[in-house]
Amino acid sequence: MKKFFIISFLFIICYSCVKNKEEIEMVYPIPTERQLSWQKLDYYAFIHFNMNTFTNKEWGYGDEKPNQFNPTELDTRQWARVAKEAGMKGIIITAKHHDGFALFHSKVSDFNVVEATPFKRDIIRELEQACIEGGLDFGVYYSHALDWRDGGDSGMKDYGPKNPKDRKQA
Repeated sequence: MKKFFIISFLFIICYSCVKNKEEIEMVYPIPTERQLSWQKLDYYAFIHFNMNTFTNKEWGYGDEKPNQFNPTELDTRQWARVAKEAGMKGIIITAKHHDGFALFHSKVSDFNVVEATPFKRDIIRELEQACIEGGLDFGVYYSHALDWRDGGDSGMKDYGPKNPKDRKQA
């Protein structure tokens, strides 16, 4: 008799776990295809390599001396190789941050790695090529909303301190 109850109990539990034959109603909002593909991106590197790498400041304000930026041993292929070996699927790099310094040859400002520094190389183009060669996705972050050097701020001047140098360092 005890066996009968145990078997009956297990049968009831197993039967209750079977999917309900009624259609389950969707819970909204449903992610778009683009959102779903973003979730599958997995593991990426985000590189913030800029003027403040050489000035030991958290924030750059566009008043740095460009001759300070001269990474003579820079090897973007090494970055791509290490990212790939770590299992990353791609690299995103800050192309220009709030200080206005561009890691590419800009046609809008001479405060860029090619024109203003002794380095004279387009880091964004080099990293893009390294990612292509390494089979990695490549993307850039570009601070278009705020540029403390050339004044482009998309209305952001109304937020925070009037003088960016008054900003408290973390």
